[in-house]
Amino acid sequence: MAEHQVTFTTLEDSPGGQPAPPTTVSVPTGSLLTEAAKLAGVEVNQPCGAQGRCGRCTLQITEGDIRRRSTVRLSPSDIAEGYALACQSIIEGDVSVIVPPQEKIERLLTTERTVAEVVVPATYEPQQDQTIQKVTLHLTPPDMSDQTDDWSRLKTALRKQAGIQDALPPLRLLRNIGPQLREADWHVTAVLDTTTWDCPDCPPRIIDILPASVAETKPLLGAAIDIGTTTVTLWLVNLDSGKVLSQAAEYNGQISRGEDVISRIIFTGKDGGAEELKTLVLETVNTLLERACKRVKADPPISPQDVVKATIAGNSTMLHLLLGIPAESIRLMPFITSVNQVPTYTAGEVGLNIHPDGSVDCLPGVASYVGADISAGVLSSGVDETDQITLFIDVGTNGEIVLGSREWLVTCACSAGPAFEGAGVRDGMRATKGAIEEMWINSDTYEPSFRVIGGGKPRGICGSGLISLLAETFITGIVDKGGNINTALDIPRVRKGEHGWEYVVVWAEESSHGQDITFTHVDVDNLLRAKAAIYAGFTVLAESVGIPLDLVEQVLIGGSFGKYINVEKAIEIGLLPDLPWDRYEFLGNTSVHGAYLTLLDRNARQQIRDIASRMTYIELSADNTFYNAFMSALFLPHTDLSRFPSVESILTKKKT
Repeated sequence: MAEHQVTFTTLEDSPGGQPAPPTTVSVPTGSLLTEAAKLAGVEVNQPCGAQGRCGRCTLQITEGDIRRRSTVRLSPSDIAEGYALACQSIIEGDVSVIVPPQEKIERLLTTERTVAEVVVPATYEPQQDQTIQKVTLHLTPPDMSDQTDDWSRLKTALRKQAGIQDALPPLRLLRNIGPQLREADWHVTAVLDTTTWDCPDCPPRIIDILPASVAETKPLLGAAIDIGTTTVTLWLVNLDSGKVLSQAAEYNGQISRGEDVISRIIFTGKDGGAEELKTLVLETVNTLLERACKRVKADPPISPQDVVKATIAGNSTMLHLLLGIPAESIRLMPFITSVNQVPTYTAGEVGLNIHPDGSVDCLPGVASYVGADISAGVLSSGVDETDQITLFIDVGTNGEIVLGSREWLVTCACSAGPAFEGAGVRDGMRATKGAIEEMWINSDTYEPSFRVIGGGKPRGICGSGLISLLAETFITGIVDKGGNINTALDIPRVRKGEHGWEYVVVWAEESSHGQDITFTHVDVDNLLRAKAAIYAGFTVLAESVGIPLDLVEQVLIGGSFGKYINVEKAIEIGLLPDLPWDRYEFLGNTSVHGAYLTLLDRNARQQIRDIASRMTYIELSADNTFYNAFMSALFLPHTDLSRFPSVESILTKKKT
């Protein structure tokens, strides 16, 4: 098979776009541009999982030619200038390629709760409540009259001095036990995990033995981790005091290979795809561990190796990908996971850069699309303990919903798609620097005003900005209830573009990239589908138990994206039910908070296990009920305007 030279020149993400030195690789005929880029060490984002849908892996061919399998989101002028989708371009000769600056995450990511706001549970007693324990032991040194082996000597001390009848040693410990006991002068502290959830009758497992003098100065550390489809969040915790020492968050490295769970599952079907996704998420988590440890001022300094336990929450797909478990069955009927209750493993087995024999406890999920992040969210929000009828929503790419109280819980999931993350929208982008995050439109002049993340000129619109923009264009009459742009408006901002009718949000000279930022009919349609899926989801859930939405006493919204939602605008587009605003509460990242509670408290860990088993899962694709509700919600705010009296009132006032 013929070999071809592919030369990549990467433009730096800096003023003037200065090129980096070119990189050349040799690949066989039929290779994809993305494969050549990977070989060259060139980063090319593939947010749709290399399916050729998003158009955001566009590169420019300056010499030679390639065969395009798809030209989605490329105009005739783009093709004439040599632009091609890297994931859909087949190499059949020598080519030179320019790689434009890839979208980078620049927004400072924090959690809703700061370290100061995270309250240690009032009843927390480390030696009683958590599974990790430290036991200080005085061993009798061997002599000619007592030649008991070192391991048996340690077990005897555990039994006589701590009441621990048996314990399991990792092989690493046995390899080092002799030197460790002697260097500590037979005065040691054993660190044990006393409970294994998948084997309650199993003896405690020893994680490490330390010289007692060292253990006195070394904090016992744990990590609570939420692996979200978009964002990974980590809390570093002192297990002795229960205090959160530091927090760190970063976008999930898997985003470059798929922005939603389905795209990532599809990507696992590519050669080496599953291993690549596993590596990307582990790199993200391990980077956060390093960052969180560096933020703690301690003498001596702490490191990730001092962390002896991690509790991990995340949706079912994220946990499967983290553990290298095939996830294909999640997206195929009848939508079954390989496992919902993952056994406890060691960090060495998982690849987490904490103490190699530290415990990794992945929290339990419910079903393919209702994972441990929702179980953790129910725990931390208290839905399972309240007498009020509560609607709990995690708004994101995969909208997960729980309805109930202490007496009953039902749950479902609906695929909203990545529109609220900026994908599938012409000028959509993630919530990074330069994104419009809030919009207002003058009802007389139809002129917009907006707020930009980081200030300065905008370069796109993020999810919260898109919700605001859709609401404003609807209320001002630029877009009708069916999502059609009002072509009768005689204003320059409403025009016919390459993709149909559109509203110009920002003129080229006012944007950071010198191009118009527009809102097209296709964009509106994608947003309508996203909001309709979420609204239909909790509508069907409520109907399944015979609860009218107006009887819901509180609406709790979790997730990192949820805290940026403007309730008024979300109601105006029909994303959220039309309830009094005081019934809404934004909780931020309930998933990582639930992971924190279970890290500290064995009772909370048992509670989350019970929550997962108590929730009744409703499969929305089982019949036409969801489809009918979805079709009814594909309007602004809904085909039945009586469901949204506050919006109806606004529209009535505008007519008069």
